[in-house]
Amino acid sequence: MSLKPLLPGNPSVNSGQQTTLGVLGGGQLGRMFVQAAQAMGYFTVVLDPDPASPAGLVSHHHIRTAYDDEQGLAQLQQRCDAITTEFENVPAHALATLAAQRPVAPSAACVAVAQDRVKEKAHFEQCAPLSGVAPAPHAVITTDASLNAVPADLLPGILKTARMGYDGKGQVRVSTREELAAAWDGLDKVTCVLEKMLKLRAECSVIVARGADGQVVSFPVQKNTHRDGILALTEVFDGALDATLAQRAQASTVAIANHLRYVGVLCVEYFVVEDAGGSLDLVVNEMAPRPHNSGHYTQNACDLSQFEAQVRALAGLPLPTPRQHSPAIMVNLLGDLWFEPNAVRAQASRQPVSPPWAAVLALPGTHLHLYGKLGARPGRKMGHLNVTGSSVAQVRATTAQALALLGLPGLDA
Repeated sequence: MSLKPLLPGNPSVNSGQQTTLGVLGGGQLGRMFVQAAQAMGYFTVVLDPDPASPAGLVSHHHIRTAYDDEQGLAQLQQRCDAITTEFENVPAHALATLAAQRPVAPSAACVAVAQDRVKEKAHFEQCAPLSGVAPAPHAVITTDASLNAVPADLLPGILKTARMGYDGKGQVRVSTREELAAAWDGLDKVTCVLEKMLKLRAECSVIVARGADGQVVSFPVQKNTHRDGILALTEVFDGALDATLAQRAQASTVAIANHLRYVGVLCVEYFVVEDAGGSLDLVVNEMAPRPHNSGHYTQNACDLSQFEAQVRALAGLPLPTPRQHSPAIMVNLLGDLWFEPNAVRAQASRQPVSPPWAAVLALPGTHLHLYGKLGARPGRKMGHLNVTGSSVAQVRATTAQALALLGLPGLDA
């Protein structure tokens, strides 16, 4: 990837157009990348097969083809000066094809690691001597023989498919060898990773941005709450997580990015676990080669959002260290809100009804971000609410009010 910066508004590969940045994938992360790029003066192109994709609806150009369509990729190459992706399950070979002609960040090799839990765990283990943070004890299951060879001390555990798992999908909790065998059979005996179940005390994540010149900057550590395998809340402020653990998580994430020679925005998720002696420790869980749901608070609480950082890393612009100016809590908004919890809605014909946004936005420090998705359905990520304020107490109080208005569980639920 060239170290020469792609400045907005400059002549580009596109005759008569401004510098153009492309993104594979048209979801909400692509939409917010496009909006950040456009705010800085770039033209944008989205490749996504969905004609109503959130990113495609706001981009200058929308190429409506499959991610591995040769003609679509050729169009993306022709229109763009540099290209990124907004989700890890884009075909890595498509990124490799694009990289033959244009700067692509992150690289196909980095995305391929994030797509496969086996490769991901191996990478984390390689980084452990440098980062001081290792993955959970685990075993790779590919055959009946490897299934039978699983050490007894890995049970109870969580069986996870090596590929295509996200938001809790492709995961089964197992307590015995019989349950393990049945679960693997239920997953069609695809390659899996069995992780030992640890005593979980908290979850957190760290987002870093790394440039092609090797410069790395880190956002604050984010404390995350998941419900049913989907992120529900992210809290970011002093005291949300033990300071020593937070520093270790940041250092570990930088080490992981450097070891991959990563370029772009990277999120690494961690478990805070309790050992047999009652002490807390960190375990690295997984990584996402893109901006992350847990980093959405940066749009309103930091002087540099994760999406602007993604634009800067892709374009080769300087990466200043992000500064958080306000305590923040991010609330994930799922499609369930359009149907529940109002009893009147539940008794109706299950037609979606808009949540009480006016009441929520009357609260000080609330910032609503909806993704432009045309249909709400339970479990679908429809948007997020960032809450900022001058103090942690104020942010928590406002968030509690917003959650009550939306009928969502409280902060400590």
